[in-house]
Amino acid sequence: LRGVMCQGSEGCAVPQLLSVETGEAPGRFTVTQSQNHGLSISTYAARVPGISTLVSLSFFGYQGLVDGGDNIRQATWESVSMMLQLGGTVIGSARCQDFRTKEGRAKAACNLVKLGITNLCVIGGDGSLTGANQFRNEWSELLVELAKKSSHLNIVGMVGSIDNDFCGTDMTIGTDSALHRIMEVVDAITTTAQSHQRTFILEVMGRHCGYLALVTALACGADWVFIPEMPPEDKWEDHLCRRLAETRRSSRLNVIIVAEGAMDRDGKPITSDQIKHLVTNKLGYDTRATILGHVQRGGTPSAFDRILGSRMGVEAVMALLEATPDTPACVVSLSGNTAVRLPLMECVQVTKDVTKAMAEGRFEDAVKLRGKCMKGHRNVCEKSCIDTVLLHCYYKSNINVAILNVGAPCAGMNAAVRSAVRIGITQGHHMLAVHDGFEGLAQGLVEPITWTEVGGWTGKGGSVLGTKRTLPAKIMEEISLNIARFNIHGLIIIGGFEAFVGGLELVTGRQKYEELCIPIVVIPATVSNNVPGSDFSIGADTALNTITSTCDRIKQSAAGTKRRVFIIETMGGYCGYLATMAGLASGADAAYIFEEHFNIHDLKVNVEHLVEKMKTTVKRGLILRNEKCNPNYTTDFLFNLYSEEGKGVFDCRKNVLGHMQQGGTPTPFDRNFGTKMGAKSVLWLTEKLKECYRHGECHQRAYNQYSACVLGMRKRTLMFQPLDELRDQTDFEHRIPKTQWWLKLRPIMKILAKYKINLDTSEHAHLEHVIHKRIPALVPV
Repeated sequence: LRGVMCQGSEGCAVPQLLSVETGEAPGRFTVTQSQNHGLSISTYAARVPGISTLVSLSFFGYQGLVDGGDNIRQATWESVSMMLQLGGTVIGSARCQDFRTKEGRAKAACNLVKLGITNLCVIGGDGSLTGANQFRNEWSELLVELAKKSSHLNIVGMVGSIDNDFCGTDMTIGTDSALHRIMEVVDAITTTAQSHQRTFILEVMGRHCGYLALVTALACGADWVFIPEMPPEDKWEDHLCRRLAETRRSSRLNVIIVAEGAMDRDGKPITSDQIKHLVTNKLGYDTRATILGHVQRGGTPSAFDRILGSRMGVEAVMALLEATPDTPACVVSLSGNTAVRLPLMECVQVTKDVTKAMAEGRFEDAVKLRGKCMKGHRNVCEKSCIDTVLLHCYYKSNINVAILNVGAPCAGMNAAVRSAVRIGITQGHHMLAVHDGFEGLAQGLVEPITWTEVGGWTGKGGSVLGTKRTLPAKIMEEISLNIARFNIHGLIIIGGFEAFVGGLELVTGRQKYEELCIPIVVIPATVSNNVPGSDFSIGADTALNTITSTCDRIKQSAAGTKRRVFIIETMGGYCGYLATMAGLASGADAAYIFEEHFNIHDLKVNVEHLVEKMKTTVKRGLILRNEKCNPNYTTDFLFNLYSEEGKGVFDCRKNVLGHMQQGGTPTPFDRNFGTKMGAKSVLWLTEKLKECYRHGECHQRAYNQYSACVLGMRKRTLMFQPLDELRDQTDFEHRIPKTQWWLKLRPIMKILAKYKINLDTSEHAHLEHVIHKRIPALVPV
């Protein structure tokens, strides 16, 4: 950003000159950021804080800084308006050998000084960011050599890498989109593998980091995964063949995921061809190996990456505006659901420590250094991927745990059920499936569910168990009788707001029915994302991607026909999460929601804004409306209003997306999130049941409020919260939480749509430390 005007401490206008750049830099690792999802989005969002902002973009990375001239160009609002849905990086990226030399860096400094740029935003991997820090440290010296007036250079970094190999952030920009590409291939291959009874080996990227392979294995229920941080034990060949043979007894396919940097404990590479020959020669299975390659870098960014890139872009600009000569270079990253700032070189150092630990054979240390996200995925993978032939060896707890789905169906429910069933079996429990929600429980539609029955469920949308909206209050006696009849000791309820309310009704019913005094856990699963106690719900990401992809097609149509405005109605009940986040991910001009009151004056402002927009080169508009945002300002009313007021300037079209938002194949995020939630719910139930049961006999009933909880993501961690404590945080009339975190993102959407409003910076991220930082633990309940 160049020429940002912001208010200084004395209220005077202080010019801040910035440049946005992506590319290569000197460093231990050479990471090419070409064709990385989300970089364009971060550049798009970097214009946020100033209305009178001029943007300078360095094309082709550091090479553009060294060469100068037309490689450093001023961008306009219109030139980045269609950037949001583009993959790769619009401003290009390139390896730069010149920047590795001091002479090259001197040329780059000269070109920046000529343009008055003293702030640099770098989007790249650890090599690019290390180079930026070196550039900053040499800045004063380079200016002396150039006989220029001394000044300081502020640096802020954003991590763009599909490998998710940078320590200090849970997710790098581009990782989620790469997982989308991988899962599309996995789902397609699974179909043909089942038809021909084949074993498929898929090699994914990850030369030094196995994140993509590990999450893919969890998301598709692979039989085996090879990653650099978790080399297999000795004689792994025999173990692998035994696992595949056991799986083949109940399934017609085997799937093996291999990271390109996979190796054994002696450091010898494990390749897909090596595994193929092993399986073919030892088991005689028809085996195919597929190397996905650079297809993982291409395609349209996912909704998650668009929102992540936009949030990180905003935070990066704020970090630069607040920087002083004493502020260390920082990197903007994601921790849970929170944007944080970390010292750049601390993150780079920890990333290098991972490689050192792996080279020395300290693989457990390497996983810990990767962070809590990697460690959590590893733990779930180890628990859910075991030899079924050994299941009879596990301790039998004589405890029965029932699972049911409640409310409207959504993608990811089946992944949660599968994970809960398999983790429960490894804990020695008898797992029971309840069909058709509370109604099925009242009617006795309960049956045992086994390890093999849930195979392949992660990729299935909807609810295999069946789900209904019926609440338990009117059928409480029948439910209590069947809980006693089937000897149910613990209950996992997966669903939306009905699951939350149903859990509360069961807690209230404990006063009358002793059979209900069992541990209960509610897992939020709804496209509306309106369950109190959790920032995210299973299924919301899939719905969000469905809306976003639809909006992309609609925008393309509008851009082709010119002067056209589309009004889109989304689901969500009274909750405006889908409309808001889809608006941010698709670049909408407005998003009407129930939580943010609007009147006819606001509608007038929006119409006038679109009229002015049609005078620019961006001659299209997109309006989103939550289905219950206002009983009077309906979708038809908005369509008629915009059509009338835009007559002669633009025409209108409307689309009601409807139940297509509930269907479809789950996204990698929902598969992974459902798997983690299912696993954690069973482990929590196990601990609670240990307190109540000894030697298979009940010693105490679960009466207290802490025995009935919602498992949810709150900022940086998954935590269990008592249902009773969440009563006061809930608006039961409108079926939404009273406080919702995503409302703070709405000003960003409006600013990116070129509305002149102020951005609330009262809760901006502070600089934290990644070295010796204590990661917040899960809250025990």
